[in-house]
Amino acid sequence: MSTAPAARPYSPWLRAGDFVVISGQLGFHTENGVTKMADGGTAGQLKQALVNASHALGEAGATMSQVVKATLFILDMKDFAACNEVWLEAFTPPLPTRTAIAVAQLPLGAHAEVELWAYSPKS
Repeated sequence: MSTAPAARPYSPWLRAGDFVVISGQLGFHTENGVTKMADGGTAGQLKQALVNASHALGEAGATMSQVVKATLFILDMKDFAACNEVWLEAFTPPLPTRTAIAVAQLPLGAHAEVELWAYSPKS
């Protein structure tokens, strides 16, 4: 599951020519039939959000290795270093470009959200 089960007023991903754009992903996962936010604070939620983003990319025919641009939203910059560690587990060089922004609030009480753009030429 790539997002919370609530109705979405947006597309989880769209292809625009050779680019695949993934809507912001939160750190939800399903455990024993219940969808909940991942444990582990901001870093744990980011790790799950990146897993969810990877699934969304896969639905679109793209992979994490094709990500060229990312935006990371977190509630507190004190979590920035821990998020960088998670980031380096999810991506290999060449790393995508990234913007990291501290925000006052995220949907559904999340501590992290990630948006990805992948360059994935159609074959």
